[in-house]
Amino acid sequence: MYKMKQLISFYLVFLSLMLFSCNNDNPPPPSPINPDDELMDVVQQQTFKFFWDNADPSSGMARDRNGVSLVTTGGSGMGVMAILVGIERNFITRDEGLDRIIKIVGFLETADRFHGVWPHWLNGSTGKTIPFSQYDNGGDLVETAFLIEGLLTAQSYFDGIDSNEEELRNRIQVLWEEVEWDWYRRDNQNVLYWHWSPNYGWQMNMQIRGWNECLIIYILAASSPTHSIPAEVYHQGWARNGSIKNGNIYEGFELPLGPPLGGPLFFAHYSFLGLNPNGLTDQYADYMLQNKNHSLINFKYCERNPGNYAGYSDSCWGLTASDDPDGYSAHSPTNDNGTISPTAAISSIVYSPFQSLEAMHYFYGQIGGLVWGEYGFIDAFNKQKNWYANSFLAIDQGPIIIMIENYRTGLLWNNFMKNQDVQNGLTKLGFTYKTAH
Repeated sequence: MYKMKQLISFYLVFLSLMLFSCNNDNPPPPSPINPDDELMDVVQQQTFKFFWDNADPSSGMARDRNGVSLVTTGGSGMGVMAILVGIERNFITRDEGLDRIIKIVGFLETADRFHGVWPHWLNGSTGKTIPFSQYDNGGDLVETAFLIEGLLTAQSYFDGIDSNEEELRNRIQVLWEEVEWDWYRRDNQNVLYWHWSPNYGWQMNMQIRGWNECLIIYILAASSPTHSIPAEVYHQGWARNGSIKNGNIYEGFELPLGPPLGGPLFFAHYSFLGLNPNGLTDQYADYMLQNKNHSLINFKYCERNPGNYAGYSDSCWGLTASDDPDGYSAHSPTNDNGTISPTAAISSIVYSPFQSLEAMHYFYGQIGGLVWGEYGFIDAFNKQKNWYANSFLAIDQGPIIIMIENYRTGLLWNNFMKNQDVQNGLTKLGFTYKTAH
């Protein structure tokens, strides 16, 4: 009887397929399954948990790293962008994401600020400054810029007529307009300064000069509708009257800007989480070319492996600032101790998609048991010393989920570049740019 039921069932299925084929000469093929897309889905969802599950419960801000309670300003800007990705990827609902960002904005409105600029670290419950170092207990302009980059992206994203979305846009605009970028010129010099403290003044004495991760600071400072800087601060302070240029060939690629061999790869990531490098040019560089060649130099260096470090290959590469066996260091081809940081290769996916996807597949599929954890890929590993981090850092996890999404859809680029203030600032500084991916 059971076999007879099987035969009848098979016959009915066969008959239905025959009838379907008679009525549809060209039935639609099944949707292809792309292993790259599947892997990117998994990586984005797991990385998202760092900013959602690991966030400070009082403020919604991103913790600096797993296992600590203090929250980070720049990493929270990346966290805001990650929440937008989470909405688009259906990890959370739009309302859930909106509520979390409203909580973050509410915290930022009452947290310590110094001429509108937040410190690097904050207590997530009280909003009080946690000193980054002895003299660094005041405003941090660079961290604030990364935060504002995320907030302006969210302001564009939440464009609905709902009263909560409208109120969020208005509150973000107030925070944006209250940042006194011009104060950080330190008595109207033609350069911006990184830190100011109410106790120690300009004791840190760090000028922000290029080339490094800080292009976004000057663009936002020029874009401010209330505390803008003149164009000469960018040209003289950041670009150093053209001394920012490099132009040499490394690993077969010309590097338009920056230090020999490009420096750590986060130079190509942080400013460009919202700022779209496609078509972005000024008198100093084509920024897509700059970042693409920087990434490929890093890749080729690791593939060539002049230090003969264990594990380096065309699938295992990526040098940037991260934890390492001796603490923390800004790894690069000129500062290489055998430490690979997964964020370096993966976050370069918009510049070196083939090489970055190969690395992602290797990290996940070949050594996943060693480098994959609760919040995605660990911060770094060093096969030479058989060392694998147990840490996840906000400023390293953030670029992973954000840059994968920019590669897939341009989500963060499109929303940040919509901002009219930003467009005005880019024009003021002499940039040409695109507003869409």
